[in-house]
Amino acid sequence: MKFLIIEDEYHAAKMLTELLTTLEPQSTILETLDSVEDAVEWFQNKEMPDLVFMDIQLADGLSFDIFRQVEVNCPVIFTTAFDRYSLQAFKVNSVDYLLKPIEKEELATALGKFHRYHQQATKVSFNNNSLQSLLQQISESRPYKSRFLLKHGQTWEYLSSDVVTYLYSEDGLTFLVDIKGKRHTLDESLEQLQNQLDPSLFFRINRQQIIHIEAIHKIHSWFNHRFKLDMSQGKEQEFIVSRKRTKEFKEWLNR
Repeated sequence: MKFLIIEDEYHAAKMLTELLTTLEPQSTILETLDSVEDAVEWFQNKEMPDLVFMDIQLADGLSFDIFRQVEVNCPVIFTTAFDRYSLQAFKVNSVDYLLKPIEKEELATALGKFHRYHQQATKVSFNNNSLQSLLQQISESRPYKSRFLLKHGQTWEYLSSDVVTYLYSEDGLTFLVDIKGKRHTLDESLEQLQNQLDPSLFFRINRQQIIHIEAIHKIHSWFNHRFKLDMSQGKEQEFIVSRKRTKEFKEWLNR
């Protein structure tokens, strides 16, 4: 058997690899990928594995983006931190799931299910539209980040996401600016934060900035069919909605 792991957490990928090596010593793990981009490239250029282990939230987005870009004609077992009740839909179409941290017994059960289906057909046929729908439901129901843990010297504090006006990246660092105009350094990248924040409140207007809807003071038409925003904080910065995000930004405001 040939397995493919798509997981952006190093320790989770390492643990899964060790468990698979124990439970399936004759199997081969083809590769461990950590992003939507790498996964799409794999499925476009290489032979399908027998089974894919796929995390829902990856380094550059949610895994349903993979199915939007490429056809995946092999069984998938999702690994996720979501609760069991919200994941009953994954019982459809031979798609199984494992809750993190993955237990050896649960992995063995999932592998047993896979082997039963593998004996019935060389390849299990999947409906990409169904997978997209299921994953979209999960992405919309997942718990979003409500607080930020911040370190200042030898002390720690936390901020509610409600007091965030915007986040931005600069010189390889990520910063949060609160409603008082105070800047805080974060460990996460904007790509990671974008997947953690409530999309009804936060919007990534360009590669460098994510803004909170309540912090928008005024919206101006701008050069080349873009928008320029006046924000409640950050007077020293320009907030320009990139052209490729303008349509989505208008739809976001008009929900």
